[in-house]
Amino acid sequence: MNARNKILIVDDDPVSLNFFQLMLSKLGYAVEEAADGLDALEKVRSFRPDLILLDNIMPKMSGWELTTKLKEDGEYRNIPIIMFSALDDVKDKVAGFELGVDDYITKPFNFSEVLARIKAMLRTRELFAQIAARESRLGLAEDMSRDMRRNLSDLTAAIDELEEELEALLSAAPSESADGARACAKRIRALAEDLDARLGKTLVEWEDLKKNEIGLSALESENLNFSGEESDGNV
Repeated sequence: MNARNKILIVDDDPVSLNFFQLMLSKLGYAVEEAADGLDALEKVRSFRPDLILLDNIMPKMSGWELTTKLKEDGEYRNIPIIMFSALDDVKDKVAGFELGVDDYITKPFNFSEVLARIKAMLRTRELFAQIAARESRLGLAEDMSRDMRRNLSDLTAAIDELEEELEALLSAAPSESADGARACAKRIRALAEDLDARLGKTLVEWEDLKKNEIGLSALESENLNFSGEESDGNV
């Protein structure tokens, strides 16, 4: 596992903290610990985790309270949270998901299951990051193409003026050189029009591509959760 995957473990139980620190570190994760919600808030700011394993019932600040603060902060709201709780009530789970918890595991838990959910959540986070980067590149390319089209429009207007001036200068004394100049201006215009048409086609294709795929904003608005079901299939 890539050591760049950083996991913050938040639990007031030292046994649980030590267990996860040992197991996840052996698997190559970079791990930090926090014993309560306030401590976790500081660790999030300094450690910048890729994922948070969060106990619900803690002193000073509960897991729900910490989740609320993180999800309200634009800088940290995309950090996935897997919440642990001894409460196995459906209402508590629904409340957690509505606050922004990405996955929910009831204690006691099996480490193999927790590890599988961690891997699934990190894959989902990576998918979001890839989509965001792709959308950024597409947006930049579109902006550049639109700028080029505007520049081409200005060039076409300049060619029009050049042709008018050329005709005015050479109409009184037509010659082979004048005809060559006119032909050159026409070739430049044709090239500009061809490039403009190609850029226009590219922009249309990009628009069609965006219509037929799921973008980052769509994924966020739907709040997709690929690993939020209990392993036994119960709701």
